[in-house]
Amino acid sequence: MTLDYFSYAALALLVIIFLTQAVRVLREYERGVIFTLGRFTGVKGPGLIILIPVVQQLVKVDLRVVVQVVPPQDVISRDNVSVKVNAVLYFRIVDAERAIIKVSDYLAATSQLAQTTLRSVLGKHELDEMLAERDRLNADIQEILDKQTDVWGIKVTGIEIKDVDINETMVRAIAKQAEAERLRRAKVINAMGEQQAAEKLVEAGRILAQEPQAMQLRYFAALHDIAGERSSTVVFPLPMNLLDHLTRRSEAT
Repeated sequence: MTLDYFSYAALALLVIIFLTQAVRVLREYERGVIFTLGRFTGVKGPGLIILIPVVQQLVKVDLRVVVQVVPPQDVISRDNVSVKVNAVLYFRIVDAERAIIKVSDYLAATSQLAQTTLRSVLGKHELDEMLAERDRLNADIQEILDKQTDVWGIKVTGIEIKDVDINETMVRAIAKQAEAERLRRAKVINAMGEQQAAEKLVEAGRILAQEPQAMQLRYFAALHDIAGERSSTVVFPLPMNLLDHLTRRSEAT
């Protein structure tokens, strides 16, 4: 009886070990790459998977989007400005077979590729472009990464540049540049206003020259405005042509 008991116990233990090695359950977002005696024999999942212990091995692959932080990279821009740039990378596996067979560690490989591509692409642009045109730079980096990771069965869904760190000296220089740009725009706007005002004055002069009575009305309006001031003495030039009609009357008499 004792021998039979140990036999049954050993048999039960073997069955448990067999089941733990043979039966696998994969979630909806998981796939299993199957190797039979070292050779690739297919991709299975999700659901219940039955393996032959010792003969077959399974490597799980997660198909969900992976969020990976690209560490700060030292980048020298095209205008010779040294900055530190970091980013966030989003990618997912679309072909489990290639992700396991074509590259030994797809996470490390994608991270290193993202770092080198980030430095390479940003180094071709000036600092102003890094600060103002991030969407275009993100799209360029994503396109390059997606082409290079396609052979690994990886789809790069996006990359976002997070921070562009500049040293204090460059920050002060950029502030001075922005202030100079604002002053330039203010001077341009002021000059344009002076030009438009001069054009309007020339146009008004032409109209007044065609109608002498209009010029007299302008003088009367000016006298009315001066009368409202508190000054005790007013020196106002009086054009001689305003007295022509008085001169003509005196000569007639």
